[in-house]
Amino acid sequence: MSIAIDNIKSVLELLDESLSKLGFEKKAELEVEENGAYAVFAGEKGALKIKYENEIAAVYYADDEVALEESGKKLVASLLPEKADNRDVKYVANEITDCLNERFAKKAAVKKGAAGKVPQTVSKTAVKNGSYYDANTLASKLCLVFPELREFHKQNVAEFGEFLPEKFFNEYGTEKVISAIRQNNPQTMKKLFQILNEIYEDGTNDTQSLIAVTILGALENDQILLARCVDYMSETLAPPVIEVNRYLACAAGKKAKKKLLNPPAYKPKKKKKPGLLAQMMAGGGGVTPPM
Repeated sequence: MSIAIDNIKSVLELLDESLSKLGFEKKAELEVEENGAYAVFAGEKGALKIKYENEIAAVYYADDEVALEESGKKLVASLLPEKADNRDVKYVANEITDCLNERFAKKAAVKKGAAGKVPQTVSKTAVKNGSYYDANTLASKLCLVFPELREFHKQNVAEFGEFLPEKFFNEYGTEKVISAIRQNNPQTMKKLFQILNEIYEDGTNDTQSLIAVTILGALENDQILLARCVDYMSETLAPPVIEVNRYLACAAGKKAKKKLLNPPAYKPKKKKKPGLLAQMMAGGGGVTPPM
């Protein structure tokens, strides 16, 4: 248990600067309980409790400390294994920071026509209010699992002035995901599919297609790799992924995939030759059409 407590302490240390910038101050030292630990932060924007229990680091919010104890609202929860490494700790801290910034940070207005700015992600709160996760949010979340993707994400936006998901995933994102599935590290797999399951559940149709076809369709119906994924996929995500892989492995699917990867060269349509009657009329033959 002492190792787990050290992990949540490390997360809080990484969050210290972000919490301070957002106006939240620690009200007391970390309170250690039998099954976990928690710390409380408060400020003009309300009160937060960051709690660790059962290998989950969660953040609760209320208008004040009294309400926090009675009816705190969960803002975010992230897996923090008892035997977490530095990368796990940073992942949890980054996810919590993203959530708190999305909710409490003042956003600068983006000028019209400003190119190269990474688009805003769709928050859990927005989804609860009827929005849907988009491709940019998927990419941003995956950058938390694979930090090396961040630079490619920024380059994609800088190059085109907006985020082009197919280019990002076909060239970088999908390869990272498939590589992680091949390595089959339990902690990475849990984080990866926590994201894929959540975003597929409440994603736009295009985003769902990116996950099931572009990314997990690249498993190429490998039964060993699919079996690994099934252990982590939700009941919503697993059926379409399995079906997509089956289809892409059949003759029709292979043909369709080949066509997508190697589209035929554009050929302008040939002008349709006029019929015999039209040719004769154009040539001045003076033929009168039958009555």
